[in-house]
Amino acid sequence: QAYIQAKTQAGWQPDTIINRQERAFSCGVRTLYRLFKRGVLGLSTKDLPMHGKRHPNGYIERRGKAGQLGRDLKNRYQDYPNFNQEFGHLEGDTVQGKNHQGAVTTLVERQTKVAIVLNSHTKSAHDVNRSLAGWLSKLPRHLFKSITFDNGKEFAGWRTIANQFDLNIYFAAVGAPNQRGLNENTNGLLRKDGLRHNLIMDQLSDRFVQAVASRRNHIPRKSLGYQTPLEAFISQITDEQLKNF
Repeated sequence: QAYIQAKTQAGWQPDTIINRQERAFSCGVRTLYRLFKRGVLGLSTKDLPMHGKRHPNGYIERRGKAGQLGRDLKNRYQDYPNFNQEFGHLEGDTVQGKNHQGAVTTLVERQTKVAIVLNSHTKSAHDVNRSLAGWLSKLPRHLFKSITFDNGKEFAGWRTIANQFDLNIYFAAVGAPNQRGLNENTNGLLRKDGLRHNLIMDQLSDRFVQAVASRRNHIPRKSLGYQTPLEAFISQITDEQLKNF
């Protein structure tokens, strides 16, 4: 029971607790879910990730959009025929604080699901570009191949990033968050991990922002064979690239 409680507090789902196989259990995943629903362990389903409200099917996001900012997904699939199978493609967005006070920039790598949270402080195009450039400048060149953003006005300066770091940047269709579904889902998990809706984000410390990303990257994922995103990411990095970090 203590192990289950500790892992739940660390953000693990019941299927992760069972299938990671760090401990032997006398029950299966479905039984453990039922125990949560009954409150047997002193916990409830509210303690599990993604328990809150979701937008209904067909929901279209219209806030802060600037129309199609740049190259669309048709170009992406032409440039990368193996896009869905290869490492190095990011999806990006911003997460805002309470009453639009401050923001962070979020990225997620599609194959490993590793999350990157950049402390941009505001949602302005200038600050988003500053945080992106600062992060990319510390990485081996061409470690990442592309980024797909939504059409938020904060990404209006995308050409500067694309040219400076030789990155292909694409944009989902206006009002189609499902075209960046992994990033949308990851943002919801990061909200639960600490970037809550009632948090004012314009004065966040870098240490706090990195702690939120680290928590998410150390939670095993079913889609990764119960590896953590960090374990999956490291497995994709060559020794030569590691030397350049």
